[in-house]
Amino acid sequence: MLVHIPGLLTQDELTYCQATLKAAQWGDGRETAGQQSAKVKNNLQLPQNSKECQELGQIVLRALGRNTIFNSAVLPYRVSPPLFNRYENGMNFGAHVDNAIRGIWAGDIHTRIRTDVSSTLFFSDPDEYDGGELTMHSNGHEQTIKLPAGDMVLYSTTVLHNVAPVTRGSRLAAFFWSQSMIAEESRRQILFDLDMQVMSLRDRLGDMDPSVLSLTNIYHNMMRQWCIL
Repeated sequence: MLVHIPGLLTQDELTYCQATLKAAQWGDGRETAGQQSAKVKNNLQLPQNSKECQELGQIVLRALGRNTIFNSAVLPYRVSPPLFNRYENGMNFGAHVDNAIRGIWAGDIHTRIRTDVSSTLFFSDPDEYDGGELTMHSNGHEQTIKLPAGDMVLYSTTVLHNVAPVTRGSRLAAFFWSQSMIAEESRRQILFDLDMQVMSLRDRLGDMDPSVLSLTNIYHNMMRQWCIL
């Protein structure tokens, strides 16, 4: 699954986040890397306990809560607190696999999530930097992604990926992981496709059309069978 979500943030949210990120104090990006990933990670990151990281994280989480495509595609059970990174000239993140399980803090409680879906939210426009493409490696094919500021991409955490070296400018982004209520990726894709069709039919025929009601019933019955809570 690879899903592009345009305009996740409002313009006011985007402007505020960009200004905050540009003025923030950054640390070593290897702070949150696993043992293997740390060997190929060369970037900067907002400290997790910093005021800026926590404040901007809440802005991103609120935006996710109101976004129909994110909730339909991911069917989130838990979402990790967003983290923020910065790539300057010469920085990159070599090919790596994200950890299957990540520890997170929910208030004073430490818990763990299974990482099913990865997300990257861009805060720099493509013309602000050269290089820095997010590249997916799957079944012998490569796909590069470089989106406008405020846009987000969702992709399966099972996919090997890297961030190409930045050769000019600064690349700012947020990244985080979600545990889905549907563990199996192919089932998430089926439900996402079905939900998109239901929403299209609702727009054309209305909520109470018999075909809409029937497909909605099928969708929720499949959810009951496949959801893991």
